[in-house]
Amino acid sequence: MLLFSYRITWIVVLLIATGCEGAPPTTAAKAAPPARMAPKIAFDGAASFEYLKQICAIGPRYSGSKGMREQQALLVEHFQKLGANVTKQEFQARHPQSGGAVQMANLIIQWHPERKERVLLVAHYDTRPLPDRDPRNPRGNFIGANDGGSGVAVLMELGKAMPKFDSPLGVDFLLVDGEELVFREGDPYCLGSAHFARQYFADPPEHQYRWGVVLDMVGGRNARFFQESNSAGWRDTLPLVEQIWATAARLGVREFVAQIGEQVTDDHIPLHDIAHIPTCDIIGWPYQAWHTQADTPAQCSAATLGKVGWVIFEWLKEQK
Repeated sequence: MLLFSYRITWIVVLLIATGCEGAPPTTAAKAAPPARMAPKIAFDGAASFEYLKQICAIGPRYSGSKGMREQQALLVEHFQKLGANVTKQEFQARHPQSGGAVQMANLIIQWHPERKERVLLVAHYDTRPLPDRDPRNPRGNFIGANDGGSGVAVLMELGKAMPKFDSPLGVDFLLVDGEELVFREGDPYCLGSAHFARQYFADPPEHQYRWGVVLDMVGGRNARFFQESNSAGWRDTLPLVEQIWATAARLGVREFVAQIGEQVTDDHIPLHDIAHIPTCDIIGWPYQAWHTQADTPAQCSAATLGKVGWVIFEWLKEQK
């Protein structure tokens, strides 16, 4: 992809030594409110973090690479074991440097295929070829833990709940290739999501997507999720944004901040503009290790993965 504070008033009550044990609070002296409890996360962020480490252990996973093929095999096996229908949507793209053909594949992971109205959850699973923003070695290895791996890791864990997901809506996971086969500015982004969107528009399936949600960079330590500017600015997508952030507020997940944030070029744009699927982008931004060699699991957090997964799963359960 391209680009509080709380005040606690402490009230000290002096007890006068007259044998009196105290007086009831008055308007001027009320008992301090109890401290807020951290929400109990009903999503296994630790398991999601283990998946993240497993993905990153493969190494770089840029489009057309050995690492990408190894990751594809791992993910197909993972989701098929959980009972999903997994389809490879294969296509070719032009390499921005050599001009040769790069073999790519989106993975479409479908749960309860008989349900005709569906929700699309999206993550890119390719990594950038090089850590081009790294101050020391911009041509080194790029692992892409948060930027590429985190959204996949959330969906890997979320998949465990999908076979028994009781809803009138079906759910598809879409793992897109070629989100950033980018070596320099001007190279095209979002190749896989654009291909999926063109196919969906040109040859509509029997089902229809009510909503699409992109999960990108959703694992960073101390991440904050503002409402991405395009997502909140599109009239058809604004209700989706409001629903998700309202779910986060209900759960007490304060990392979701109900304020407009940056405008980001990401996979939600072709899904919205080409396929006409109302799609929002959930992205933790800014991220200090963005496009550097430091984007490793050490910069990510099981707590963040758990909170994002929890919000999405609870939001899914609210859909009727």
